[in-house]
Amino acid sequence: MQAAARLDYANIGLMLLSFGVAMVVPFELFLFSYAVLGPAHYLTEIAWLHERKYFTHGPRDYLVLVLLAAVSALFFLSYSLDWLAPIRPQSPYSYNALVYLAFAGALLMALVKNNFYRFIGVALLLVCVVFTKRYLLFFSFLLPTLVHVYLFTGCFMLYGALRTRSRSALLALGVFALVPVAFWLLRVPGAPASGYAASAYSTFESVNAALLNGFHLMPSTPEVHKQVYGSTLGLMLMRFVAFAYTYHYLNWFSKTRIIQWHQLPKRLLGGLALVWLASLALYWVDYQIGLRWLFFLSLAHVFLEFPLNHLTFLNIGKELRGRLVAR
Repeated sequence: MQAAARLDYANIGLMLLSFGVAMVVPFELFLFSYAVLGPAHYLTEIAWLHERKYFTHGPRDYLVLVLLAAVSALFFLSYSLDWLAPIRPQSPYSYNALVYLAFAGALLMALVKNNFYRFIGVALLLVCVVFTKRYLLFFSFLLPTLVHVYLFTGCFMLYGALRTRSRSALLALGVFALVPVAFWLLRVPGAPASGYAASAYSTFESVNAALLNGFHLMPSTPEVHKQVYGSTLGLMLMRFVAFAYTYHYLNWFSKTRIIQWHQLPKRLLGGLALVWLASLALYWVDYQIGLRWLFFLSLAHVFLEFPLNHLTFLNIGKELRGRLVAR
C-alpha cells in the first residue's frame, strides 16, 4: 500500500475516532481540542504560511490581514471586557465588516499584482460593505468557525482527491461528508453538558444559538441556555461542532510530512513549543483567560489562511474543468 493511501485510511480512522468521542462527550471534546490542539495548530500553520509568503503577491500583504485580525479581536473582546468598553462598537456590524474585508481582500492579494487594480478592488469592496450590511452575519459567525474548520477542510481534501485521482482519498472525502448526516440521523439523547463545560463554552454559545434559531441572534436566556446545552437538537449540533474542530486539527497534524511544517527552523519550533505550553497553562488556570489570550491568534490564523483558501477554490475549478474537457 502506498504511503498516500495509508495516510488516507489513517485519516478515516481519525474521523471515526472523533465521531465516536463527539457522540458521547461533545462539549468536553470541543473544549479539549480547542485548548490543546488548537494553539499548536495556529502556531505551526502561521509559521508555515510565513515561510511560503502567505500565498500572496505583495510582500507586506499579510500585515493588512494581521491588522484586520487585531482590530476584529479587540472589537469582539470589547463586549466581554469592561476595560475595552471605550472602543466597543454600537453594533456587531463593524466586526462583521472587518471579517468580510479580510476574506474578500485576500482574494485580491492572491490574484492581483498591479497596485492600481488592487486599489480599484478595495474601493469596490468598501462599496459592497455598505450595500450588503444585512448579509454580513455569515462572515462573523460562520466563516471564522464552522466554515473554516469543516467546509475549507473539505475543500482541501477535495482538491487533493481530484489532483491525485486516488480512490482512498475519495473514500476519505466521502466519510468526511457523511459524518454530519450521521449526526443528524443519530439524534439520540445524551447527558447534558456539565456545569464546568457549559461555563467554559459560554463564549461560543451564541454560534450554536444562532444556528439553532435559523441564523437569528438570540440573547442569552435560560431557555436559550437549555436549548443549546440540554436539548436533543442542541446536542446533535454540538456533536458536529466538536467533530469538525477536532478533525480539523488532527487532519493538519496527520499531514505533517506532506505539508512539511516540521521542517521549520528548530529554534522557531522551540519558541512555538514554549508559547504552546504557556497557553496550556492559561487554559488550566482559567479557560476564559486562555480563550481571550488566544483569540487574536485564532482569528489571525483564519485570516492569514484566506489567500490559500481562494487559491484552493480556483484549483478545484481547474481540476473539474480539466475533467470535463477530457471527456
